[in-house]
Amino acid sequence: MAADTLVYLVLVLLVWGTWQITRLGLFTPGDDTGYWLGVAGAVMMLLLFSYPLRKHFRFASGMGTIKGVFLVHMVLGVGGPLLILLHSNFRTASINAAVAFYSMIIVALSGVVGKFLFSRINRGLHGAKSDLGTLQRKAGMAMDDAYSRLAFAPQIDARLKAFHQREQDAPDTLLSGCRRVFWLPISQYLTYRKSAAELEDMLPRMASRQGWSDEDLTRRRHKAKKLVHQYLEAVVRVSQYAAYARLFSFWHVAHIPFVYLLVVTTLVHIFAVHAY
Repeated sequence: MAADTLVYLVLVLLVWGTWQITRLGLFTPGDDTGYWLGVAGAVMMLLLFSYPLRKHFRFASGMGTIKGVFLVHMVLGVGGPLLILLHSNFRTASINAAVAFYSMIIVALSGVVGKFLFSRINRGLHGAKSDLGTLQRKAGMAMDDAYSRLAFAPQIDARLKAFHQREQDAPDTLLSGCRRVFWLPISQYLTYRKSAAELEDMLPRMASRQGWSDEDLTRRRHKAKKLVHQYLEAVVRVSQYAAYARLFSFWHVAHIPFVYLLVVTTLVHIFAVHAY
């Protein structure tokens, strides 16, 4: 998550820096500098097609590894639009240029969204389920286990299992996927806070009855809260991997038409610039 935040912060800073350069008035879209910036940006965006070619066509199998070409794809997907923003000075002078410009913006933002979704499903649903299963076995929190490490707090144990069951039974739809992406982390936080508050109330009374030392109380409180957090986190990871996979399939369908629109409008824009 921290790495993703850093990447998005860098993207924002790059766009802001590009905007600041255009405010200096060093060039216009029609002069030599602006023209060649546009050419360089267009070429970089044309080279973006190297990734789908490498991925889907056998004749392009010698272009390098999928991972390497994808990395180049991401770099070009950032550099190309930035050069076009410099070329245009963040302005459009014709309807065609406006359509090409905003198509590029949509494709670039869509690419960022796609990268976000891809990074979330890259590890795979199987790995997330394996982690949750391992945690359930160690904690005794599978649905059919007779004893769990939270047996001393049955209401918390039941709440966590209900949280898991609810997400496990949720329908595999676009609406459910959006709920898991945007609402589930909030629900996870609220569930954790409620459980942690109950532990704070319950454990000191248990410590008093059973004669725990302050050190024992601190250790047991830490372990119990950690177990609650890990369990909720594992359930959310499993639920969200499935949701991200569903959303990624919808994203792919929506992304492609804008790519075609960008190609057509860019070609028309290039023709118009040179013809008139």
